[in-house]
Amino acid sequence: MIGGAFDLSVAGMFGMAGCIAVMTGGEYPLMGVLLAMLVGVAGGVIQALISLKLRLEPTAVTLGGLLLFIGIAYVLTSGRSVPYTNMDVALWINAPTVGLFSIRSLVTAVIFALMAGVIGMTRLGRDLIAIGSDRRAATMAGVNVPALTVGVFAFSGAMAALSGALLSYSLATASPSGLSDVLVPSTAAAILGGVSLSGGMGRPMGIAAGVLTLAFLRGGLNGLGVTPAAQDIVTGSILMAVAIADGTATRRRIADLFARKPAPRRAA
Repeated sequence: MIGGAFDLSVAGMFGMAGCIAVMTGGEYPLMGVLLAMLVGVAGGVIQALISLKLRLEPTAVTLGGLLLFIGIAYVLTSGRSVPYTNMDVALWINAPTVGLFSIRSLVTAVIFALMAGVIGMTRLGRDLIAIGSDRRAATMAGVNVPALTVGVFAFSGAMAALSGALLSYSLATASPSGLSDVLVPSTAAAILGGVSLSGGMGRPMGIAAGVLTLAFLRGGLNGLGVTPAAQDIVTGSILMAVAIADGTATRRRIADLFARKPAPRRAA
């Protein structure tokens, strides 16, 4: 999203990679995670190449990838949930490691911190923001847009696969459809964290703050006994308000409002 694309396929990769990890990582959990991540990298690279070679919008290509990955997951599992038999790994992933943190949360924190450094302190991050701001201008400035696009999509697929694998291990089961509802909350968290829908804006630590905000919001609503449907309404309303405020026309009107100066009083 920071680079001006929208990878819709992460939800499908999330579920498919979880199924792959559970089916191949019973005896060797690390091998299951690595295989899932390799599939994620391959899926991201293929989608990026299709978008670049055929000059298609990434959103349209990744929508096809989303449906394709979900379909592959159904084929691999025959439409059924697959149990994970290595309960020692499932308990280890869920067990508190440093205070209230688990292995999954620690992995997430480390990845966010590393990406914050990459985006904020390296040329790679500056080039990614430049692509999201203006792809043509970035190309004229010497940014290797195709290579960076392929790399970003590969990384996106790998992280979606890693997330699906770790969550499936922790739940001790994998389902082709049980994890497909991750797209809307993750998008909402990114937008709440300052990522612009038009690209070129946003930072990983802002996204982390958006994730925590959304998690606390849903936790508070659960504590108040709010129904899931009402929670979706509240989350959707907040997301719509942030999206409207992020719009170019809205920002221009706000800037014009603050730029207005009171007319000078005429002399008596």
